[in-house]
Amino acid sequence: MVNEQYKNMLGGKSVIREFSEFAAARGKEIGYENVFDYSLGNPSVPVPDDYTKEMEELLKTKTSMELHGYSPSLGLPVFKESVAASLNRRFGMNYTPEYIFPTSGAAGALAHALRCVTKPGDEVLTFAPYFPEYGPYVNLTGAVLKVVPADTESFQINFEKLTEMLNENTAAVLINTPNNPSGAVYSAETLEKLAKLLTEKQQEYGHEIFIISDEPYREIVFDGAELPYVSRFYANTLSCYSYSKSLSLPGERIGYVAVNPACKDAELLVPMMGQISRGIGHNCPSSSIQLAVAKVVDETADMKVYETNMKLLYQALTDLGFSCVRPGGTFYIFPKALEEDAVAFCKKALQYDLILVPSDSFGVKGYFRMAYCIDTEKVERSLEALRRFVKENY
Repeated sequence: MVNEQYKNMLGGKSVIREFSEFAAARGKEIGYENVFDYSLGNPSVPVPDDYTKEMEELLKTKTSMELHGYSPSLGLPVFKESVAASLNRRFGMNYTPEYIFPTSGAAGALAHALRCVTKPGDEVLTFAPYFPEYGPYVNLTGAVLKVVPADTESFQINFEKLTEMLNENTAAVLINTPNNPSGAVYSAETLEKLAKLLTEKQQEYGHEIFIISDEPYREIVFDGAELPYVSRFYANTLSCYSYSKSLSLPGERIGYVAVNPACKDAELLVPMMGQISRGIGHNCPSSSIQLAVAKVVDETADMKVYETNMKLLYQALTDLGFSCVRPGGTFYIFPKALEEDAVAFCKKALQYDLILVPSDSFGVKGYFRMAYCIDTEKVERSLEALRRFVKENY
């Protein structure tokens, strides 16, 4: 008999994918360059030249076994050393390689981190708006995802609701900053307040509450701001990272979990992740990609286009009367729709070849997300379609 839980999931098609598929089909009709597809967060900028050169050098100089053999179950030492040193330089931490666990992207990092610090029946809290895949990520571990309602004024943490929802079953709090879909960056004040609250609740409940920090957009921060590093604020933090955005490597599936050395049982967690890999088959990320990324961990792709696109869209949207919190990072913007039904709003936009994503699956109703990781020229051309859409419908 097939697994009924996964069978039932077949009916829950991703809204993001549904709109993206419409964009692909429409592109075959009129040319994809004429479809203003803001559906998927697929990084558009090229990888850094140094990464390409390093891959070429590895292919010329390394043996087939070094490049293509299995990595150790806890990752290649050179990658772990390079990541730890980079985090220490940039954020004033004291990681050593023993606290770094390489993974297949941030999804793999979250899969291991969640299983490390929860058991079936535990609760994991996250904050709306949130990445919809957090649902299966958490619930399929046997833990239960609970969503704290959004603070739509700023998309910082809604502390009043968080305090109400924290309880003895809370094992972890899953945060995402910079945030998909809102583009919000949690301030140092927000993180200090969260750390203080969780520290108090740990003492009250008599057990640890971990922060699992999902950080794939960490390098995409606007206005010259510096991102507060979550582990600096709270000892029991597991940082989950991917190079998909910073190095524009989404298809290579490379990331890591960085265990704060100050957290409870820190020395056990990476070896535990090695054992978790045995159970979920999510082990040994690409050896060649670990080797290449180890050489360029402090570099990023040229991501200036994201800030340029954000400014264009934010100005156009606010000029048209949209209510919108200005993004502090990522390549997403999350305006309030011009009617209560965001799905209906986004379906009307399809008539103008504007592919927008309704907010319902992000845990907030009445908003929509635009993923602006596309060429600026296309963003500029889309603005006239956006203006016509609003003028003719609202």
